[in-house]
Amino acid sequence: MSNVAKIEKHELAVSDVSPMFAMIERAARDPAVDIDKLERLMQMKVSADALAARGAFDEAMASMQPELPAIGERGNAAGRYTYALWEDINSAIKPVLMKHGFALTFRTDFTNGITVTGVLSHRSGHREETSITLPADPSGNKNAVQAVASSVSYGKRYTAGALLNLTSHGEDDDAYAAVNAPDNKSLDWIATADALGSLDEYKARKADVVKAYGDVAQVPKSVLAAFNKRFAELKGSAE
Repeated sequence: MSNVAKIEKHELAVSDVSPMFAMIERAARDPAVDIDKLERLMQMKVSADALAARGAFDEAMASMQPELPAIGERGNAAGRYTYALWEDINSAIKPVLMKHGFALTFRTDFTNGITVTGVLSHRSGHREETSITLPADPSGNKNAVQAVASSVSYGKRYTAGALLNLTSHGEDDDAYAAVNAPDNKSLDWIATADALGSLDEYKARKADVVKAYGDVAQVPKSVLAAFNKRFAELKGSAE
């Protein structure tokens, strides 16, 4: 059996990416290797590279999550609600993103409404993205340019929050703590987080808590903080 045939039957691991490239180089110089086999080898390498990049992305994301801060809500929508300003979000998350090899960029499209796409890229080569389409926001007597800029800013806040699972709170920390005081259900989950014994158990129970509340956005901040704290402890003890 030729070396090429053996490779085609072998299930490649992520660690085989570099040896595989060397084999492709040798195959490319071998006149006995036809184009179809060479193309299959190249596709296998592309798949292996993508798998390795996705693994590095997921690992870096898990390490970064406990370090992402809650953002103070300095924005005020005419007294109807408060929100975190994009400039505050950007300033708070940039150093954390850089530390873990991430970059957050945005695309805008005005073909049908105002579409903002957030793109979270990792130095490994993998990226994730999400989009939101909005109308122009003329509230508060904004002119046409200000209305578009307001929607773009909202799109950045929304997509960044979705990609990074960001949380925010009011500037009055005492009021924030009072409103978010844990109830019995939250206390049970906090106790569960404190008792986690391994990273595998953390992943399973984190999925359970999201399922219990229906959506990650509905999980109380105190519960998320407890899980993030325990994750950091478990990761530190494993290193």
